[in-house]
Amino acid sequence: MDYTYSIMSKKIVVIGMGYVGIPAATLFADVEGFNVVGIQRRSKRSGWKIDWLNEGKNPIGGDEPGLSELIEKVVKKKTFRVTDNFLECKDADVILIDVQTPTDKNGIPRYESLKEVTKQVGRNMQKGVMVVIESTVAPGTTNYIVKPILEDSSGMKAGRDFSLLFSYERVMVGRLLKNLIYLPRIVGGIDEKSKKRGVELYKNIVKEKIYPTDALTAEIAKVVENTYRDVNIAFANEIALICESLGVDVFKVRELVNTLPNDPSNPSSNPVRNMLFPGVGVGGHCLPKDPWLLKYGVDTYGNFKVEPNIILKSRELNMFMPVHTANLLEEGLKQAGKKIKNSKIAILGVAFLENSDDTRNTPAKNLYDILEKKGAKPILHDPYVRDFEIQFTKDIDEAIVNSDAIITVTKHKDYYKLDLKNIKNKMRTKVIIDGRNIFDKEKCERFGFIYKGVGKPH
Repeated sequence: MDYTYSIMSKKIVVIGMGYVGIPAATLFADVEGFNVVGIQRRSKRSGWKIDWLNEGKNPIGGDEPGLSELIEKVVKKKTFRVTDNFLECKDADVILIDVQTPTDKNGIPRYESLKEVTKQVGRNMQKGVMVVIESTVAPGTTNYIVKPILEDSSGMKAGRDFSLLFSYERVMVGRLLKNLIYLPRIVGGIDEKSKKRGVELYKNIVKEKIYPTDALTAEIAKVVENTYRDVNIAFANEIALICESLGVDVFKVRELVNTLPNDPSNPSSNPVRNMLFPGVGVGGHCLPKDPWLLKYGVDTYGNFKVEPNIILKSRELNMFMPVHTANLLEEGLKQAGKKIKNSKIAILGVAFLENSDDTRNTPAKNLYDILEKKGAKPILHDPYVRDFEIQFTKDIDEAIVNSDAIITVTKHKDYYKLDLKNIKNKMRTKVIIDGRNIFDKEKCERFGFIYKGVGKPH
C-alpha cells in the first residue's frame, strides 16, 4: 500500500499543549480539510489547559500576536479540540510529539515524558501514520530512543509501516505564530518517504523554504542553533565584565562594534558584527539545556571523544551571571551602609523573556536562591506570570515599598514606565541593580540612587 501523504480530510494529533504544541495545532486546524486533536496530561499544574482551550481561551500569557484569535477561530470551526485520551491516536494520520525533554543538574536529558508518550503513541497508532518529533532532543534520540519504542510497542516497522521524522520548531515567546509561519523549516526523516511526507505536511502552514534532511542532521542543527546563541550571549557577558572592570559602559561598546555594516556582495569578508546583549542571566527552555543535549549526543553516540570546551565554558559563564548580579547588590548595599542580611530585595521579573509569562529556567530563580542563602529577604514581582514554584506578587508596591534594593531581571515594558521619584519615596534604601539596562545610570544618580548595572562602570 502507498502511504503517500495528501491533504484530503486528515486527522492530526498534537501531544503537548505548550508553547510549541498550541500554535502548531491551531495553525494546522485552520487548514481546510484538517481536524486537530490536542492531547494534554490532566496534571495539577497543566490540566486546566484542556478546559481553557476547549472554551476557545488562550492559556499562554503575555503579548502573543494573533494566537488568542486563532484559538477562538478554530474552536468555533470545530476543527480543534483537546483531551487527555491517547485513544485519539488510533485513527490519526499524523501525530506530532511536543513534550519537553529537560536536563538534570549534570546535564543529562530526562526522557521520562518523551518515552512514556512514545509508548502510548506506539500502542495506539495505526498503520501508515506519520510520527513527528518536534521538541528539542539530544542528537541520536529519534533513531536510538523513539524509533525502537514505537516499533516495540506497535509491532510495526519504521519506514515500512509508518513514517518517522524529527522536525524542530524555531518558536520564540512573543512571536510563536510568526516564527512557525515565516521561518524556514527543517524536516529530518529516517528515510526518503518520511522526508517527502514531512515536506508535504509543513507546506500547509510554512510560507518559507522547507529543507529536507536526515533525522540526525536535523537534531544536531536544532541544538547547534541554540548553543550558538548561548555562546554569543556568553561572549557579550564576558565583555560586560571586562567593561565593568575598566570602567566603561558595555552597551556603548556594543553600539560601536555593531556599526560595522552588512555587505552581502562579499560574504567571505563581510565586516558585519552582531554583538548580543549582556545581562543578569540566560533563561528559557532551550538555551540553558541545549549545549548539554549536544554534549550528551556526542558522548553517547559519537565515534570518538570530543570535549566541547568553548561551549561548556560559555554555559558556565552564563550560569555565573546571577552570582555576579548578587555581588553587585552587596557592593551597592555596602556603599549605602547596609548589610545584605535581612535586607528586603525586590526582584523585578520572574519570566525569562520580556512581556511573556514563560518562567522556564528563569535566572530569577537562581538569583532568588543566592540572595536567600546570603540572608536577604527577596521578593519576586511579575505582571504576566500566572504561577511559579516560588511565591511572587503582581503588586509592584508590595515588592518595592520599604525595600532596600531593586534588581531588574526581565525587560518587561511595565518596568520602563516606573517613575524614579515615586520609587525613591517608597524604598527604604535607595539602591538599583540594573540587570537589563532598563534605567539610565546618570538619571538614577541624580535622583539619589546608588546605581550598579551589569556591564556599567562603577
